[in-house]
Amino acid sequence: MSLTSEERQIMVNLEYEKAMRFFQQAEKNAEIQEWDVVANRLYYALFHAVSALLIHDGHKVGSHKGAVMVFGQYYVKTGKFSSQEGRFYSQLQTMREKADYNSNWQTTEDIIQPVIEPVGLFMDKIRTCIQDSLY
Repeated sequence: MSLTSEERQIMVNLEYEKAMRFFQQAEKNAEIQEWDVVANRLYYALFHAVSALLIHDGHKVGSHKGAVMVFGQYYVKTGKFSSQEGRFYSQLQTMREKADYNSNWQTTEDIIQPVIEPVGLFMDKIRTCIQDSLY
């Protein structure tokens, strides 16, 4: 099934709005030092921002790992995003998985606090990419 331009833009907007809500949730949970929740919300904020970009450009993804791979293929390898940004996205996914599923891993302020601002900047870059190429 193919989306019309209007449907695609609606989906992009919904995904990016969700990304922004999740980023705000991460910031609020950081204030009360709920670091596992912050890790989760940061990853999902970036995941939904990336999903907005992928939808915008007509890429289909069926999983979280698939989103990382497609992002790498179409945005990192082409130079639109740096390899460091690609690694950061992948590392954030791993951090979220550890926070959610690994009871032996301790999510701490020292680990999470330094990634809050970079996630916001990454999301801003994605928003700019989407806005700069509106159809």
